[in-house]
Amino acid sequence: MKIVEFENVHRAYHKGVDVLHGVSFSIEPGQVVGLLGRNGAGKTTLIRIAMGMLEAQRGSARLFGLDPREHPVEVKRRVGYVAEDQILPPFLRVREVIDLHRRLFPTWDNDLARELHARFRLPAEERITRLSKGQARQVALLCAIAHRPELLILDEPAGGLDPAARREFLETSIRLLNESGSTILFSSHYMSDVERVAGRVALIHEGRLLLDQEADALREEHCVALIPHGAGVSRAALQRLAASRGVRERSDALHAVFALSPAEAQALLERELAVRGARCRAVDLEEMFIELVGGQA
Repeated sequence: MKIVEFENVHRAYHKGVDVLHGVSFSIEPGQVVGLLGRNGAGKTTLIRIAMGMLEAQRGSARLFGLDPREHPVEVKRRVGYVAEDQILPPFLRVREVIDLHRRLFPTWDNDLARELHARFRLPAEERITRLSKGQARQVALLCAIAHRPELLILDEPAGGLDPAARREFLETSIRLLNESGSTILFSSHYMSDVERVAGRVALIHEGRLLLDQEADALREEHCVALIPHGAGVSRAALQRLAASRGVRERSDALHAVFALSPAEAQALLERELAVRGARCRAVDLEEMFIELVGGQA
């Protein structure tokens, strides 16, 4: 059974202005999927639809084979969720928030909760309103993880946190996956985090799924080709090539992303467009993201 399924999801906040345009992909048990995209690309909207906080206007989202709006309690008991804008009850003390979640989840692991509480060095008697941003996010993460969810959903959970706090989030998430085999869906602007954690990358651009691929394959089977402006090749000609995934026109050259190794891209350009002197190279995930998104403008 698939843990998460999005099928042809459409959503608009204003008439005629779609945020999501027919997004479809699924997540298998135990997978860690990094959800990438610019601000406003539709990542948070998609996650909120998965959580049942919003409704798809067309298409559907299912978690564990269930509609999250029709079965909210059953779904949420199996999910851990942390978001950048998540608000915990500010008037409650840390221990009271933890106690509240302990009563909500039948699978709550007291030993794990105590371990995380000690690891994060959380002040049990301090009220949420008096915590730092990082501490409040750690309380939310503790509550999301301590019931050992089958699915952990993180929506920019480390946004605005210092590098040490971000690393704590990553290490805790990785440990949960390794120990429990949990499935993880997370969005992040930090490409280094995605490269370190995600086994698969889904890229949303302007409400559409632009890319969905295993992270290793993305690194090994894609490259960027820099074609000199003097080569006599247009952007349109590059975009028409079957392996082309996006082309950016820059001052130094045309930057084209190909679903090919550097050697294969070099051979394709020479064979199909008689291009000589193109520089084809593998790139890291951050540069790949910039080239892909920029090349779709």
